[in-house]
Amino acid sequence: MNGVSQSAVSQRLAELERRLSLSLVDRSRRPLRLTEAGSLFAGFCRDALRRREELEAALERLRNRIEGTVRVASIYSVGLSQMARLEEEFRRRYPHAELVVEYLRPERVYEQIRADRADFGLISYPESGREVAVIPWRDEEMVVAAAPSHPLAGRTVVSFKELDGQEFVGFDEDLPIARELDRLFRDHGITVRLVMHFDNVLAIKEAVALGSGISILPAPALQEEVRLGRLVTIPLEEPGLRRPLGIIYRRRKPFTLPMRAFLDLVQAPAPAAQG
Repeated sequence: MNGVSQSAVSQRLAELERRLSLSLVDRSRRPLRLTEAGSLFAGFCRDALRRREELEAALERLRNRIEGTVRVASIYSVGLSQMARLEEEFRRRYPHAELVVEYLRPERVYEQIRADRADFGLISYPESGREVAVIPWRDEEMVVAAAPSHPLAGRTVVSFKELDGQEFVGFDEDLPIARELDRLFRDHGITVRLVMHFDNVLAIKEAVALGSGISILPAPALQEEVRLGRLVTIPLEEPGLRRPLGIIYRRRKPFTLPMRAFLDLVQAPAPAAQG
């Protein structure tokens, strides 16, 4: 069974008994039985084999242990709606690695990637270039956000035409999402009254919650405010308005084990909501 001949086993057993000066097998009985010394020695051997297996498993974990730092630059809306969960899960899975996240405006995310001050950038409306490559991530539904007291708050759906003339809290005009919304408004022949504009979703949400106007924002970024009753979301009647998200990185940059681990985590399907 073990690929060893009976004579080899007998010789090895006799050698062990000579070294220990004790009999390990009671040869006066059939079938053979271990002596008390034999039982002790067999237990020692089982413990030694178990310890060896534990050592090999520990060495394998050490060889494959993910250590090091992953630097991520993220726009505010992506970072604050996603990164808390991702950071917690990354720490749980890879306790010997570190995830460092910085929240920036979109142009600064690109700067950090080009300067190699960040390994990955989480960005909306991602654009590739000579120095920057893009990994498509996912699309987020865009919805109308309003204060609960707003006249549109009770609607189950709203059309672009109904947004014509509404007071609107928007993004700074140099941001990609602002340019995309302006294009959509032109395509539908409407004009909103821009009362405020900011460079991040946090400030826009706060202004909308205070009744300054409505806005169009990615639905995942509004979940907490909706849960707290500070905002309501209304789907748009016209389907297909979605915000693309991407992961950018510097071209020809080698991926370390922690970087690959982060990619695997961030690209994994999000867990189903509990309710």
